[in-house]
Amino acid sequence: MAHLIAPSLLAADFAHLGRDVKVVEDSQADWHHIDVMDGMFVPNISFGMPVIKAIGRHAQKPLDVHLMIEAPDRYISDFAALGASILTVHAEACVHLHRTLHAIREAGMRPGVALNPHTPLAAIEEVMSDLDLVCLMSVNPGFGGQKFIPTTFEKVRKLNAMRRAANADFLIEIDGGVGAGNAAQLVEAGADVLVAGSSVFGAPDPLEAVAKLKSLTALSA
Repeated sequence: MAHLIAPSLLAADFAHLGRDVKVVEDSQADWHHIDVMDGMFVPNISFGMPVIKAIGRHAQKPLDVHLMIEAPDRYISDFAALGASILTVHAEACVHLHRTLHAIREAGMRPGVALNPHTPLAAIEEVMSDLDLVCLMSVNPGFGGQKFIPTTFEKVRKLNAMRRAANADFLIEIDGGVGAGNAAQLVEAGADVLVAGSSVFGAPDPLEAVAKLKSLTALSA
């Protein structure tokens, strides 16, 4: 399968957000990754509903929305109305994860679950058949530009083995500190989607940065 690149708009220039959304549209990237933070689940606040609505006006590629918020069930219908294609919630934030995932799918979106670096894979063992995506955090969530946690490689390998054993078909996404230096190794371990923020929008040529990530994942497939 083709491996996907999802530039994180958290690393974009918020004063020129429409321009940076167009950069993703014009690049070889596959999705727009949108991190929603509430200042409670994580110590930062990012995009609100009006901003995501504005992004949607400029985006043709799917919106991969990652909720780093408490009680995400409150907003499922709102994100569906905003045009989210994939809606990912944190296992640590959901009291009734199975119910939340089904509510996301019933709202017309693809359900995903994110796991913090310390959260064991066992947290999703009982819901693997309900998932379209598992996002492994390779940094502690809340801020962009953090250093990649190396133990993520082994966690990806373990999750890939779990996926095969369960005959499940969810995508494995990696979020945090992803760039040209680790993209190939992540794909070799079993990752399908790479979220890249600073390594794309912090590059002199973001289009070239995405193209390089694409070529690295193709070579490692």
